[in-house]
Amino acid sequence: MAHIPREMQDLPRSGIRALMDLAWAQPGPVIRLEVGQPDRIPPEHIRQAMADSVMAGETGYTPNAGIPELREACAAKLRQVNGIDVEPSQVLISAGSMQGLSVSILGLTTAGDEILVPDPGWPNYAMAARIARATPVAYPLRSESGYLPDPETIEPLITDRTRILLVNSPSNPLGTVVDQDRLAALCELAERHDLWLLSDECYDQIVFEGEVAPSPAPIAPDRVLSVHSFSKTYAMTGLRVAYVSGPLAVIETLTKMQEALIACVNGPAQKAALAALEGPQDFVAEMRQTYQRRRDRAVAAAEELGLPHHRPDGAFYLWLPLGDRIGDPMEFCRRLVVEHGVAVAPGSTFGAGGAGAVRVSLAAAEEDIVAGLERLAAALSG
Repeated sequence: MAHIPREMQDLPRSGIRALMDLAWAQPGPVIRLEVGQPDRIPPEHIRQAMADSVMAGETGYTPNAGIPELREACAAKLRQVNGIDVEPSQVLISAGSMQGLSVSILGLTTAGDEILVPDPGWPNYAMAARIARATPVAYPLRSESGYLPDPETIEPLITDRTRILLVNSPSNPLGTVVDQDRLAALCELAERHDLWLLSDECYDQIVFEGEVAPSPAPIAPDRVLSVHSFSKTYAMTGLRVAYVSGPLAVIETLTKMQEALIACVNGPAQKAALAALEGPQDFVAEMRQTYQRRRDRAVAAAEELGLPHHRPDGAFYLWLPLGDRIGDPMEFCRRLVVEHGVAVAPGSTFGAGGAGAVRVSLAAAEEDIVAGLERLAAALSG
């Protein structure tokens, strides 16, 4: 067999996907709390826009950076909702936020560069860095500081090879929301060390105080790339549409790269995204309220069951730092699936800081969340 680079062979597989496959393979029903996928479908006007686009024969190539009307709508949303003042030319439509993050990392690094990623943090950040032949360097998010990024802890990790500081707010897996003052301190740190700040804001409108999470882009518009998504806000995970915004020179560079990576995002999905932005926003507010109710119910259940937990301020996850009693988190989560019929995500897949923890998705019915926590507690006591 021809050579396969060792770096690619050694890419760790997401523990979340491993648990998904295990849950699918079970002969009986499993309570699914392992994956961050909304349990609703997109509103009818969004689905209808995609169907209409297909039936109209709009199935050809689209511009590398996305259809102009969607770029315009994204720029308007960023200005009105997020306070990010960009022109449509500063917006790139991507095939989901993962592809938007990946093209950004590829466009801003060369082989051997370093990227600062949160720990615990979404495992795909480190995977994307390694695919770009860059080195992910974990910066710790500690319970004693509310699992928030600390500039004083991050700064000693910066070297002459560091190119990107990646920040995720609201956080997957922690549900933390970084406040404006802390974002300003992170921007100042990036400025002082001449770093790009790559901001993953795919849960921006799923917050439980106010209507949107603060963004670092208005603070340092020439240094920040923001990635937003339709997946979580509008329950469009499988349609794979997101958008990257930032300085024009960067977006122009990423647009050229897009041709060699995906050519373009599929047209009917872009029309669905356009309908999402231009149509009624009741769904967004309704789902925010639903996730908040689920958060409150899950926190109450965790307290009643004696499960250590971190109360999330955004996104739709509950982080349970259970400690040494679960042993290896992956093996514990496998036993939960096979022996107790509940799937959660192992904390270890989110980095070394996730040892002894699990992540529970709140993108499920309240009764399933409570039942899943009860089964988890039973597994611990048994």
